[in-house]
Order: sequence, then C-alpha cells, then structure tokens
Amino acid sequence: MKADELRALHVPGKPLVLPNAWDAASARMVVEAGFPVVATSSFATATILGYDDGEAAPVEDVLAAAARIVRAVDVPVTVDFERGYRLPPAELVERFAATGAVGLNLEDSDPATGKMIDASEQADFLAAVRAAGPDLVINARTDSFLRRAGTPDEQLAASIDRGARYLAAGADCVYPIATGDPDVIKALVAGIPGPVNVGYGKDVAALGVARVSFGPMLQRHLYSQLASAVLPAIASGQSPF
Repeated sequence: MKADELRALHVPGKPLVLPNAWDAASARMVVEAGFPVVATSSFATATILGYDDGEAAPVEDVLAAAARIVRAVDVPVTVDFERGYRLPPAELVERFAATGAVGLNLEDSDPATGKMIDASEQADFLAAVRAAGPDLVINARTDSFLRRAGTPDEQLAASIDRGARYLAAGADCVYPIATGDPDVIKALVAGIPGPVNVGYGKDVAALGVARVSFGPMLQRHLYSQLASAVLPAIASGQSPF
C-alpha cells in the first residue's frame, strides 16, 4: 500500500525530503527528479486556485486539485489540508480518501483567527481522524512557533507537549513549523517521541529529523522569476529566452 510506503520513509537522520508541489505538472517534475513522494503546499495550491492561504479556497477545489495530482503520478501523495476545512472527522476522511492521496497535514491553530486550538481538543480531533482513516499517514503540524505562543522557551515546551499528545492520539509524525534553530530542533527531536518534520534548512538531517518540507518555497521562487524577469522583458518587446 502507498500509505505504508509513505510511512516507512520517515526515518530519523535519513529524512524524507519533500519539495512541495502545487499541480500535476509540478508533481510530475518532483517525481522525474527522483523523489519518492509528492507533497502539496496549502499556500501554493491556494495560489493556483486564485485564493489566499488559510482555508479561503473552497474545499471542493482543494480536493479536486489533490485528485488531479494523484492521477498524474504513481508515487504516494500527501496533502497539506490545513485544519480540515471545518469538516467533521468522518466526512473529512471519506472525502479525502476519494482523492487517492494517502497522507495529510493537519494543523493546530485556527486558520481564520491564528489562535492556537486547545491541545486536548486537537488531540481528540486527530484521534477521530485516525479512527475514521486507520491507514492515513497523519502529519500533525503544531504552530506554537509560527503563532509565537508565549516566550521561546514556552513555545518549545508547548511543541514538545503537543507533539507527544498528537502521537498518542494516532499521528505518524509531528511538524513543529517555523523553527530553524539547530538547538531547538535537537530539543524537539529529543523530546518528541516519534518522527519530527521541519522546514528545509542546511544540515537538518544530522539533527535527527525524519521529514523535511519546502512548503511554498519553490513556487515563490519560480513566480518571482516570472514577475521580475520574464514578464517585464516581454512587456518591453524583448525576448527573455
């Protein structure tokens, strides 16, 4: 099963590297470059759909975009699904599974307000998703660093506590997003009793992480090149190629 393939690739110290895609074409490029999994970025997907990040895109459009990616590649696909678009867990799993994707990110702050969800409430939500989808690979994102919830020490402690709760609730991996400090990452890996996902950075594999995400970095780079070089050249009557 593709879910088993994805789960097995979360190896501390030899992480699964995910240059996040946003459509069928970028997903195919990821596979052609030799990566064994395609992961989406919610920000990048929202951009191509014409919406802002933060669950502004209609869930039907997000699911359809995921399904197109799944049809375009023959490797496991995992989707950044924000906080589930306010779907009840059973409906979330039913509709998500219909895309053919086998993994998803679920975050623990409210996309509309930016406020952290109570840790117990989020753990219950993840447990319900796990019960409805026993084979799904759940990457539980925790946003204490991103939302600057307390002092740096409090953010670290909360990330470790939440990570442990989410793993106990059935998550496969924990993603404390928005920290690149090597000492903090070491503490997260030591304190969270399971695979840890971080954002792309230099030498993070040596810190013991099991998953590395690029997020919207690649799309932003490509679109920046389009906006700053290609389009102005065309507008002035020159060839950028």
